[in-house]
Amino acid sequence: MSEMKSIKQTIEDVINAIHSVIQVDITVIDKEYNRIAATGLYVDQIGQKVAKNSVFYKALNTGFEYIVESPREEEVCQDCERKNICEEYAEVCCPIFIDEEVIGIIGLVAFDEFQRDEIISNKLNLLNFLKQMAHLISTKLIEHQQKEVLLTQSKQIEVLFNYIDTAVIAVDTTGQVIRSNCTAKKVLNIKENEPFIVPFDVLSKDSVNDVLELKSNNQIDRFIYQTRPIIVDGKVEQTVVTLSKELDLIHVMNDMVNMRHSITFNQIIGSSNSIQRVIQSAKKSSKSNSTVLIQGESGTGKELFARAIHDESSRKHMPFVAINCAAIPESLIESELFGYSDGAFTGALKGGKPGKFEIADGGTIFLDEIGDMPIHLQSKLLRVLQEREVERIGAKYSTPIDVRVIAATHQDLEKRIEVKMFRADLFYRLNVIPLMLAPLRDRKDDIMPLSEFFLKRYNQKLEKIIKGFSKQVHDFFFAYDWKGNIREMENMIEYAVNMCDTDEIDISHLPEKFSQNNVVDPLDIRISNLESLEKNEIEKALRQYSRNKEGVEKMIKALGISRATLYRKIKYYDL
Repeated sequence: MSEMKSIKQTIEDVINAIHSVIQVDITVIDKEYNRIAATGLYVDQIGQKVAKNSVFYKALNTGFEYIVESPREEEVCQDCERKNICEEYAEVCCPIFIDEEVIGIIGLVAFDEFQRDEIISNKLNLLNFLKQMAHLISTKLIEHQQKEVLLTQSKQIEVLFNYIDTAVIAVDTTGQVIRSNCTAKKVLNIKENEPFIVPFDVLSKDSVNDVLELKSNNQIDRFIYQTRPIIVDGKVEQTVVTLSKELDLIHVMNDMVNMRHSITFNQIIGSSNSIQRVIQSAKKSSKSNSTVLIQGESGTGKELFARAIHDESSRKHMPFVAINCAAIPESLIESELFGYSDGAFTGALKGGKPGKFEIADGGTIFLDEIGDMPIHLQSKLLRVLQEREVERIGAKYSTPIDVRVIAATHQDLEKRIEVKMFRADLFYRLNVIPLMLAPLRDRKDDIMPLSEFFLKRYNQKLEKIIKGFSKQVHDFFFAYDWKGNIREMENMIEYAVNMCDTDEIDISHLPEKFSQNNVVDPLDIRISNLESLEKNEIEKALRQYSRNKEGVEKMIKALGISRATLYRKIKYYDL
């Protein structure tokens, strides 16, 4: 539908009023050449297109005004397709503009000698009059468009107001509710048809006073609210209050904090048999909700596995909450895990605070260094795992939770049980699916893939173009004990990339305690790693050739050993 048609009734009222005063017929054309309003003979042509190359047609294309005193004879009429059947005696037409764009034409038309005389005798005055009428129509159209925009925006705001996740309430200066959205009623358990009089009775009288005094960012039991004034002529007329459940906000923040690429098991670097076995077990565990216990030395990637299990599970769109039980003071760990209620102790936040278990509801909680949890808290953790509900410190009720637990430790928990530092019943509850991560020194096959991965990462991060490692560094990596495991390797390579000013990392680029003390004799390195090198070459041959008769022939030829030796080595290295 054209723009002009949207105010068709207004246009008809205008031309009928004009016609009743000046006794000359009028017609209006839109920018698609359609006649949308008319008086006189053209009434029957409303809805039809004007003749091609007619005066109205040309006025629409050029934006010019025309006064035609002798239709059919004047030059402007010569190529009109209706020239021979034209019934007009005279005409005056004027474009209708909006922002310099022609959106229509308004014209006066004479169908007899009387009307022609009226037009010819007052042609300039009538042209000026038409300009004013054109301006009136364009103004009405702009008003209509603005009204439509405002109406659309109003509907959009109404939809947003009712369907945003945050509860919104507008109150007057006495605390009476002027307006509320659907979420507010839902949050405060008010039925759809129930009167929404003073919702702050649900919260407290003090809360009402805080709102009216525009004290924002306040917290009450399980809710957080903010206030914004509506000021008219310098005076507060109303107050808008946004009200959110504390846990809802925490889940949103958790999503923002954990905005990261999902970790899949395919992203875990390692081709050794030991790491591949753990990956396969972890993949299977991600399909269930059973508790997982990951054991391994510090720096072996326990949290990486925990995140991969979460991100490949049905809970991947819910929170992943990690807490290090060894990093939090013993006096705080209980409140961190289980939360506390309003007034539970001196210094407690108003409204209380949820613990990590509540925050992780629906998702996964990762309890790192579980072996360092104080013995008196282990019984409470056991109860949470058994009952699937958590009780805040000082609370009189429990909150049901749906949380998958993954725990990790570098300690030998069975030894901790023997010295009564860890509860046996908690160990069995955690150790449903055990995963054991081998230290890097026992995964020689993973050393070079990991080192190349970290080199690529820090090349990109530090904008370097280092191609690789020297043979001396290779030998050092294979001989080194890696007490800090993968984390130590990453830190070492990041340091080396920072220090390296050539296209190859040499031993001199490693941290000073390794580069200057010369802790490893290169000759000892080569001798001690012959077995590892042999295994690597056999693995490479197995990957390149198949194990059929033809493939075996190619392998023994490439390796320079006999068939019997090849089979013996494959068995020895468990390949």
